[in-house]
Parts: sequence; structure tokens; C-alpha cells
Amino acid sequence: MGGPAADLTESGQPGPKPYQPEEIQMGTPKFNELLARHVGNEFAASHQYIAVAAWFDRQDLPQLAKHSYRQSLEERNHAMMMVRYILDRGLTIAIPGIEPVRNDFAKVEEPLALALAQEEEVTEKIKELFAAARAENDALGEQFMLWFLKEQVEEVASMTTLLNIARRADNLFDIENFLARERIGDHGRSGGHHGHGGHHGGHHGGAGESHDSGTPEAAGGSL
Repeated sequence: MGGPAADLTESGQPGPKPYQPEEIQMGTPKFNELLARHVGNEFAASHQYIAVAAWFDRQDLPQLAKHSYRQSLEERNHAMMMVRYILDRGLTIAIPGIEPVRNDFAKVEEPLALALAQEEEVTEKIKELFAAARAENDALGEQFMLWFLKEQVEEVASMTTLLNIARRADNLFDIENFLARERIGDHGRSGGHHGHGGHHGGHHGGAGESHDSGTPEAAGGSL
């Protein structure tokens, strides 16, 4: 059957309008808007980790500081991966600014709890981005976000572990020794599976990390 009747449902009512890729290209898809905005979220997370790292440095906690500096670079690299993707899709991007970050804490658990809450918030943003890409039938955007979804599972697990260790520790040296021994997160195993060396998930290749073929490219290269 041809003509308008082909667009009717069994009840005789007009069916949903067919997906037209060219129509999405003419406007600004929600996914692209959210992704450009989320670049700022990743940069904000990077700055907050720097503030946390500097606080640990002032407290003479070198392992916690090192871990947080490394996390800052990771968040920066995530932002630049998204910038690279946006540029590769032929879209324009205005790099957003960020709000002031928190610099002062009363005890070690506070910056760790803040970092965990930050990772959980980023996870929700990534899930929103993935859902937006799927709703728009944007297969490229959906595939791009899959890597970040997996990454956030690992980030939340590693920060949860570190916060739990801090809450159970008898003193600050216990936390430092744990990090020196296990090196959770970017350079080790997160969650309940700790170990030396073996980097899980094949990250972005910066700071001596391994790199797999599925890791998105960062604009200007990963640090």
C-alpha cells in the first residue's frame, strides 16, 4: 500500500512520524546539547579533585594526594575525549566555565565522601546522555557513551572502597599504606578486587596506563 494510508495504525489513526536523520541534523539534538554541557561537568570534577589533592598534600598525606591528582587528570581526559568526539562529528562547541570548588575539609572522610558523591552524580549524567542518544536513534552517540558507562561503574566502586577503608582505619597511615599497597582505581583494581599493576578496562593511556582499542581519543592527546 502506498500514500497516506501507509502511515495509519490499525485503529485508523495516524501513526508515529518516521525517523528522519536529516531532520535531526537540521536542529540541535538533545544528546549533542547534553554532551557539550557535560564537558563542563567533567572539567568541574577535575578541578574538584585538584582541590582535594591539594588539601591532602597540606595534610602530609602523599598517597591520597597522588591518587586525587591522578583522578583529576582522568576527569580532564574524559572532558577532552568528549571534545574530540564533538569535533569529529562536525559540531561546534563552546567550552563551558565551572563553578567554584570546595577547598576546605575538617577530616579525611569529607573529601572522599565528596569525591564519591561527585562520581555518582557524573554516573547519572552519563546515563542521561546514553538515554538521550538512544531516544534519538543516534547509534554513534550511544556507542560512544558505552565506554563511559563502564568507566563510571569502576570509578564509583573504587571511591566507595576508599571511603570505606578511611572510615574503618585506626589512623591515617592505614589509609596511606592501603593506597601504596593496592593502588585502587586508575592504576589497579577497584571495588572488592584489589591487586597490583593490572589496569582494568584499558583506560586512556596517560600516566603510564595501558590503552585498548576501545578507549576514546582525547583532543590534544591524553595526559
